[in-house]
This record gives sequence, structure tokens and C-alpha cells, in this order.
Amino acid sequence: MKLEEKKQYVETNLKYLPAEEKKSYDFNFACVFTKNSVGMESGNTAKLEEVVSVIRGTSNHLDESLKRSIYNHYSSYLKMLDHLQATKEITGAEYCVAVISGNFTQRGETSIVNKWAKAYMAICGGADLVIELPTLYSVSSAENFANGAIKILDSLKIVDSFAFGAEADDLATLNNIANVLYNEPRGYTNILSHELKKGISYPMARENALMMYLNDIKRYANVLGSPNNILAIEYLKALKTQKSHLEPIMIKRQKVYYNENRIVDGFASATGIRDIMKKKQYADLRKVVPNSTYQILGQQVKKGEVILSLSKYEKEIIYTLRKMTVAQIADLPDVSEGLENTIKSAASNCNNLTDLITAIKSKRYTQTRIQRILVCALLGINKKMMDMSKKTIPYARILGFNPKGRMLISEIANRNPKINMVTSVKKFVDQNKNKQLAEMLDIDIFATDVYTLGYEYESKANLDFTNNMIITN
Repeated sequence: MKLEEKKQYVETNLKYLPAEEKKSYDFNFACVFTKNSVGMESGNTAKLEEVVSVIRGTSNHLDESLKRSIYNHYSSYLKMLDHLQATKEITGAEYCVAVISGNFTQRGETSIVNKWAKAYMAICGGADLVIELPTLYSVSSAENFANGAIKILDSLKIVDSFAFGAEADDLATLNNIANVLYNEPRGYTNILSHELKKGISYPMARENALMMYLNDIKRYANVLGSPNNILAIEYLKALKTQKSHLEPIMIKRQKVYYNENRIVDGFASATGIRDIMKKKQYADLRKVVPNSTYQILGQQVKKGEVILSLSKYEKEIIYTLRKMTVAQIADLPDVSEGLENTIKSAASNCNNLTDLITAIKSKRYTQTRIQRILVCALLGINKKMMDMSKKTIPYARILGFNPKGRMLISEIANRNPKINMVTSVKKFVDQNKNKQLAEMLDIDIFATDVYTLGYEYESKANLDFTNNMIITN
């Protein structure tokens, strides 16, 4: 049989395999995979029985460095499967579609690697089809970020469930909050207005108002203190707003929270991973990411195409703000209540990004919000553009796929012939007649061009036109 025929045969007949036998096959595969990974990385010809002995904890006679290498590869393989398997087990899904941010993120930060490297990581991690969330959504508020993602997934007409991570213990707690934010009952809005008059930040005022309105401080305290919970709530609200049929699936975050710098049982936050990479502690990096991700990150490091912080663009940002008028700064998304004057003054007096953010930050404006404003300034995004994104169903820009993803693309085209699916940027630019989508794509293209300015060796222009989609066998 050909490879695809073999895959189909296995997928069809796997359900008839006894559970214990399947467990044995899974363990054997993991061991062989680990043996091969160790060999490919270091040339170390570990024997299969040695790999098994390390995994089972009976490897007393082996060299410590070899034991560590085997264990790290095996642990990484298991973690790679965790989120995806949890999602698939809960939903019974046969396929996985991932919608990912491009080169800039909702935290007002740079992506560590470019969007094609991220797409490759996602496919290696089990995704079948990877779609880019347009820049206008990825650098906007949690509300618009979530709305953009749900709009794309709904437009595909093939997605049944939507999985996301959160720190909360149960979906019901988040859904109760989402219902209040969606319906905006008068009692809640009155409390919110009263809290905002205290001069505190909007997120803090909203958290206080929700606890008081829902009348359960113990249950709802600190729920909105986590960015992942905030985004999860906005996903749930977006499902309601858009009358989406997607079933929400919550995957509870394990071991560490989003901004912690420690490693716990092989888990690290995104902040922690950035910190590890800044310190070049690659032995620790291997402990907290799948092996495929580790290899891709290594390739990007060698090419000088890793960007760990927005500070890479601090001169460009300060130059842009100094050049802009106060009115132009006021026209940036998320700028209100005279913040433009503070930003202009800070840009005129500060010479680095840390001082700039510190000078702008206040009780009302969080660092994340300020960083998003700075990214929008850098990319030339104004309020009109951001408002346009809220009224538009975005295109589905495909970054990569595997054989199953290829079938999904065909199915999407069959179920929704009117969908704006981008597989070739040049072709879309030449043929598209929708001005809003053209403007949205122009921002994506420009964002990539700006992003590459931070590369260590040389910047690269027009990658959206010249880079191919990531296609795996």
C-alpha cells in the first residue's frame, strides 16, 4: 500500500484495537521516536533498550548526559501531544485547524519567530491547517482579537468546536462573566461607571464591577487578573455576539501562569520561554518545548531571525512618535482621554523603550495596552482601520498544511464558495476587488517588512510574496 492508504487503513481500524495493546503501541512509538531524535540531534547512537530503561527509571549505568538527552526528548514529545490530544479527546475531532497571530502579538510584543516558522511548529505539533489571524486583530484589544478569530473559524464552515486555554477552573465561571459583558445589564453598567470614576484602569474597574454585580467575590476574584482568562471570556462573548454554532472547549493551563519565569515539571510560560532564550539557556529550553519546536527555534537562531522583544524597534518607535503630531497620536487605537499628550511628551524626552513605557504608564493604562499603541504607531494603524476590522469578515490566509489540511482546503471551498481564501498573496492582490480586505492584507505585508528589520544579519522585504506556504507530507 501507498503511505496515504496505510494511514487510512490505520485510522479506520484503530478503534478495533484493544486499549492495552494500543497503549503498548503508543509507548513503543514514543521510544523509537525518542531514539531517532537523540540520534539526529547529536549523532549519539542510543540503543532502544537504553531509551526504554531511561523512561522507566532503571538506567543506572548510563552516562548522565545521554540520560538527560533521552529524557528531554521523550518529555518534549509527550508535551507536544498534551494540548492537542486533550482537545481531540474532548471533542472527538478528526482534524485540527489553528488560527495564529502573525509577526506581532496581542500583548503588544513581537513574535519570537516569524509566522511561517510558527506555522511549521503548529503543523509539527499536530495541526492540519494553519491560518493567520490578520495583524489588525492580533494587535488589538482582547475583544477584537477574539472576534477576528471566531469570524475566520465560522467562515470556514467546517469547524465544530473551538479550543482555548485559561487559568480558570471551570467554563461556567467564565461563561457567567461573558453573559454579563454580552448583555450589559443596567445594574452592571452603573457599577462599572462608578468604578471608572475612581481613576483606576478599565480592566480593574470591570473586575470590581463584575464581582459586585455577580455578588460572589470568592468565585470571581482574580478571574479577570489573568490575560488568558480575559481572552477566554472574550472568545465566549464573541460566540454569543456572532451567534456562532462553535462549541467552546476550555483547556486549563497547567503548572505555571502566563508571566512566571520559573520551570515547573517541564512547563513554562511564554514569558518564561522568552527569558530562557534571552539568556541562551538552551538546555532549559529543551525541557519546556516539543522537540520539533526546539529544532525550528534552533534553525531560526542560526539564521539570526529570532526577535525576543519589542525593544528591537525602539529607535523606529521613538522616531515615529516624534514625527507624528498630537492629533495623529490621538488617532491611534486605544488612545483616549488626553493620553496623546503624555505619549508625545514622553517620546520627546525618552531615548529608550523602557523609559518611554514607564513615562506613559499609569493606573488607568496598563503596559500591555501601551505596547499595543506603540505597535500600532510603528505599523501605521489608526482608529479608522481598526474600526473597519470590526465590521469586516476577514480573509483566511493559509500559512501551512499537511495532507489532511489539503483535504480541508478543498472542503472549505466546497462548503463556502464565497470565502476569501488566500493561498497566494500576489494572486489575491491582483484579483481581489474588496478594498477593505486589500487594506487589511497591505497591513500584514507591511508588518512582515517591519518585523524583518529586527533580524540580526539582514532584513528581508516582500516575504509575503516570496515565502511559500509550509506544506508537509
